[in-house]
Amino acid sequence: MEKSSKIFTSYRALGLVSNDIPLVVRYIKRRKENLIVTVIGNSFHTYGERKLRLLSVGNPLTNPITCVSADTYHVYTAVDSTIYAWRRSTELMHTYPGHSGSVKLIIPFGPHIISVDNKNILYVWDVKSEEIYQKKEFPDNFEISCIMHPATYINKILIGSKQGKLELWNINSEKRIYSFEGWGSEVHVLEQAPAQDVVAIGLDNGEIYLHNLKVDKTLFSFKQEWGPVTTISFRTDGPPVMVSGSTLGHIAIWDLQERRLASQIWKAHQKSVTGLKCLKDSPKMVTSSPDNTLKEWIFDMSDGGARLLIIRDGHSAPPLAARFHGSLGENILSGGEDSSLRMFSTVSDLLNKSFGVASFNKKAAKRSSEKRERHKMPPIVALTSETTQEKPWDNIVCIHRNCRIVSTWSFDKQKLNENKLQEKKIRSKEYVKAYASSMALSFCGNYIIIGFSSGNLDKYNIQSGIYQGSYGSPDTAHEDTVSGVVCDGLNQRVISGDLSGTLKCWEFRKLKQLNKLNFDCGISALHLNRDSGLLSVVMEDWSIQVIDFDTAKVVRLLTGHTNQITDTVFSPNSKWLVSSSWDGSIRTWDLPSGCCVDIFCVPSPASSIALSPTGEFLATVHTGHLGIYLWANRSCFQHVSLSPLSESFIPPVVPLPSVSIDEGRMPLAEGEDDWEEEEEEMDIIVEEYASPEQISKDLITLALLPTSRWLNLLNIDTIRRRNKPKEPIKVPKSAPFFIPTVPGLEFKFQEKTLDTEEGSSRVRNVSIFSSLTPFGEMLNEKKYEEAMKMLMNMGPSAIDVEIRELDPFTSGSDKLLLNFLRMIKYCLSNKKYFEVAEGYLSLYLKIHSDYVLENEEIQELCQKLLNCERESWHSIKNSLNKSLSLISYFKNSAVINY
Repeated sequence: MEKSSKIFTSYRALGLVSNDIPLVVRYIKRRKENLIVTVIGNSFHTYGERKLRLLSVGNPLTNPITCVSADTYHVYTAVDSTIYAWRRSTELMHTYPGHSGSVKLIIPFGPHIISVDNKNILYVWDVKSEEIYQKKEFPDNFEISCIMHPATYINKILIGSKQGKLELWNINSEKRIYSFEGWGSEVHVLEQAPAQDVVAIGLDNGEIYLHNLKVDKTLFSFKQEWGPVTTISFRTDGPPVMVSGSTLGHIAIWDLQERRLASQIWKAHQKSVTGLKCLKDSPKMVTSSPDNTLKEWIFDMSDGGARLLIIRDGHSAPPLAARFHGSLGENILSGGEDSSLRMFSTVSDLLNKSFGVASFNKKAAKRSSEKRERHKMPPIVALTSETTQEKPWDNIVCIHRNCRIVSTWSFDKQKLNENKLQEKKIRSKEYVKAYASSMALSFCGNYIIIGFSSGNLDKYNIQSGIYQGSYGSPDTAHEDTVSGVVCDGLNQRVISGDLSGTLKCWEFRKLKQLNKLNFDCGISALHLNRDSGLLSVVMEDWSIQVIDFDTAKVVRLLTGHTNQITDTVFSPNSKWLVSSSWDGSIRTWDLPSGCCVDIFCVPSPASSIALSPTGEFLATVHTGHLGIYLWANRSCFQHVSLSPLSESFIPPVVPLPSVSIDEGRMPLAEGEDDWEEEEEEMDIIVEEYASPEQISKDLITLALLPTSRWLNLLNIDTIRRRNKPKEPIKVPKSAPFFIPTVPGLEFKFQEKTLDTEEGSSRVRNVSIFSSLTPFGEMLNEKKYEEAMKMLMNMGPSAIDVEIRELDPFTSGSDKLLLNFLRMIKYCLSNKKYFEVAEGYLSLYLKIHSDYVLENEEIQELCQKLLNCERESWHSIKNSLNKSLSLISYFKNSAVINY
């Protein structure tokens, strides 16, 4: 059985930011930046503080993560009864199995980590050895709800309980040091205050106590009127401010000096504020929530409050409809249960945009958050868009659940329009409960056709919202709910279908009926490919009928789904039709053969699917999931062999794609770099692999020097004449003294001179008057390897001088001439520095050709050198000739035509 789809493969998920697991903040010294860690299902994300840019995505785990924590070196995640320690999100460094229940709390504790499971057992682990250091089981009358390490309290932790009591424990001695009576309400949060010995305690009844642990005395308290306290944090950049979150999504800012509420952020999140951290020594804080948002705030308001600085968000409730917008397939429009319209980019998450929440009264909703909820429109169940008139007026239309009003949006302005389109016969009593059930936007972008549950089919001008007429007037266009409507690309015809199984064709301008088809069962949806003129008709009996738009005849009948079909989409070339169903399957139909060629199932049924105009991606949205999931089309990148599938074929269950970073798709902004974590002390240092100087003696090894250092040596005289200045060079003024340097590419002073010779003897050593250069001395001592490396470090002119000075009539000798050839023979026999040795040999033969012809010993050595050269080059020459002949054969036009 296939383990995946033949055509589609998991690519990435869009619009997933956070869930109900509190965020974690960690400071990385090397980056001088705070990193924020959030959890999404069975993976975790790491964001940078500056722009909330997604830096890394953790490896997906087998089950959802239950809690997360972090220190300077690791990120700790708990899945069921196992804890994992990660480096750079993807490197699993340690594993800590051993809990008997699901882990619900983790805190780093120096070289240890402390964890608590749902069976009320506390474990202390050694980070490096992965062994259990301590284990303590707590009684049922003290059920652990939160845990923290008070600052400066060595080896001690403070534990809060659901019963309201608190206990201070010494981890080393396993003894309870002190028990606090509490305040009769469950302890939700424990947070260290900037002052020593003081801890903030957040309770279920909304009260916050600042308590001195040393003297067991409450300094003062606050009352949060919005229900339980979910999170607490303190500013450390100067002002004495405490911030708390609530289950209603509000944030309270408390002035500790005045002991009063300084400010509040109403509806900071749509759901409970589960994560809140004030960044160290910074006027910023970050918050997260199950509403799938991560927000960064800055405290720069006049009343001490905070304003929103950066936001990363997605749908707060599952999306219900998704469509690609534009011809490049880089933007996806989606709407869902949260009544918001969003644009997700397939290029980078930084380009994602929110168009806002659909509202009956946009102006009133802006004035008050309470009115915002009151005027909020029902969830978006369908949408469509066109790019023809994108800038002048609205080009996006949305239908809302059981709502007679259709909303229009502008992609260019990224906002909701105040025009609201609704049925004109609404004043009649029989149409009071009617709602918009389908719509189509004309290709020109000027008109919108809306079908209603009353059977009416109305046409509107999208720019002005003016009613243009009804199809089938004065009667209704259909006797039942209009379940689908499409319009061709030339504004000539409109086709509509209803739940009773009637398909009608209308003249676009005159609003008159042209013809109709009757089916045995109801029609649930219509989808048209304007380029090919193929129309997919989704039937209530779970089948799909493909109709030729021009001839109005059924050309294909596709059956196989075992539940109601949710959506269909044509491929750009109309060769395939992709369909999704409530049975959890996504099928690909080959239209020329009328067969199903690919099936795969997903964990949650897809409520909407869309193919990009380029055919590269399939976008899906699923019930109960907040993201937009992208699947890559393999046929765009490789050959895919497809064959009809039998009815007994068992489709594979493919997991949904996970989030990935925008690697290589968006350039980094100025000042940004790839992130790195702190290296853990005492880690084993892995040396970087370095390739050996010569991989094998059977292979020819090149020196890889620039060609100017060896290829142009024969033409160095020509180059000098060409580079000769036209005017004489002006001689600079003489320096008072000069220090002799060693000739070569590197600037290096000569270490020894006659004046600094050691000793004071007047008897001079004859060797110090030798005229040999350092290169000549190495040749004289037969140090061929060192001599060759020294020559390779010289420039072309210096190499020319060194080889000329081998002449016995200058400062050289016959021995040096022979040793130079032996050096070349050494390189060729060992197959090292091959191209450089050939270049030096060419220059040698050009300069000293007279001596080669006169000296028999040099001639014998040259003959041996020739044999060595032929032997070295023979093997590689044959391989190159073989490769060239094969390439020439394959490039032959006769072979290509065959």
